[in-house]
Amino acid sequence: MILATGATWGICAAATGAVIARPFRWPEAIWAVLGAALLLMFGLMPVGAALGAVGKGLDVYLFLIGMMLLSETAREQGLFDWVAATAAIHAKGSGARLFLLVYATGVVTTAFLSNDATAVVLTPAVFAAARKAKAEPLPLLFACALIANAASFILPISNPANLVLYGGKMPPLGQWFGSFALPSLAAVVVTYAMLRWAERARISGDCTSDVERDALSTGGKAAFAGIAATAVLLIVMSALDLPLGLPTCLAGVATTLGLCALTRRSPLKLARSVSWSVLPLVAGLFVLVEALDRTGVIAWVASMLHIAAADPVKGAAAAGTILAFAANLMNNLPAGLVASTAVMQAHPPRLIVDALLIGVDLGPNLSVTGSLATILWLQAIRREGEDVGFWRFLKVGAVTMIPALAAALGARLLIG
Repeated sequence: MILATGATWGICAAATGAVIARPFRWPEAIWAVLGAALLLMFGLMPVGAALGAVGKGLDVYLFLIGMMLLSETAREQGLFDWVAATAAIHAKGSGARLFLLVYATGVVTTAFLSNDATAVVLTPAVFAAARKAKAEPLPLLFACALIANAASFILPISNPANLVLYGGKMPPLGQWFGSFALPSLAAVVVTYAMLRWAERARISGDCTSDVERDALSTGGKAAFAGIAATAVLLIVMSALDLPLGLPTCLAGVATTLGLCALTRRSPLKLARSVSWSVLPLVAGLFVLVEALDRTGVIAWVASMLHIAAADPVKGAAAAGTILAFAANLMNNLPAGLVASTAVMQAHPPRLIVDALLIGVDLGPNLSVTGSLATILWLQAIRREGEDVGFWRFLKVGAVTMIPALAAALGARLLIG
């Protein structure tokens, strides 16, 4: 029993580490699936339990499919390029104003299309806009990375980790706003202020406002309409306390097919551009977390939440802070899955659960390996010829994440 437990921990730790480090530059999904396969191969987990773990993520998979289709459709139709160019034009030659406009665009994109869309789709558009405006690109790219996490609890749909933490059963929209409106505002504002201060030397100069901007095509306008309609649909679903996965998927498919018919393009070509590997990655992580649960690790975490519930205010502050830093050690998706399973076992007060969500969403701003969105952001900027090392990101992350986390948790505790 002890040997099996140790082997399970070792495989899960190695697989999670490989997802973060990407040895041989293999995709993250390969390592998550390989870890799950090893657990089955060595008899450390029954096949039925693994299939059950994969099935738990159905709502998350559907949500991701819909959001990825919407994002890719908008990208193909030039919507994000148009938005980024518009921001460069309205900056009117001010580097600081361009920084603010890019940050605000990231807030809206994250809130209504999820943090992965900001990382994958908005980042290349912002880089192109910076190049056209002859502005220093790195502060603008950092804005994309940090706002992808800082704004990811504005709405339930802003981050797939939200669905993970709540086990696919999201709080009603009114309750969500009651819990997270003020903490989200605190996270967004403090992250902006601290990042602007940290990068003040790079954004203080001028940039050119003579930026070419093509007119938004009919397809681009239709993509925007589809995104707006989807956002309204999901807000209504949240208000009715209904699952978000299937409506998101249906809206993404409908928008994609409608636009392909309008522009006479093959939907298969667009589908090939979607990062489908995210789905087996998430499924593999569900299996790894289920394996950890069977060793008693999550039961121990649940017992800690029981203890924390004795003093909800102090417990919430501690739980949110610990999870925020833990997300950087093991990535926030597996960290959120562990926390979600522990919450289902411990049933702590809502204040503690909300603090955990703030930690799992905002904590990854500390390091470049903290969230899937940040890893995708790093891949996106590398394709553009930029790169940010672990320590470079950590210097910015420490300045921005720690005060933002304190402000967001403080705001949530203030609400009570």
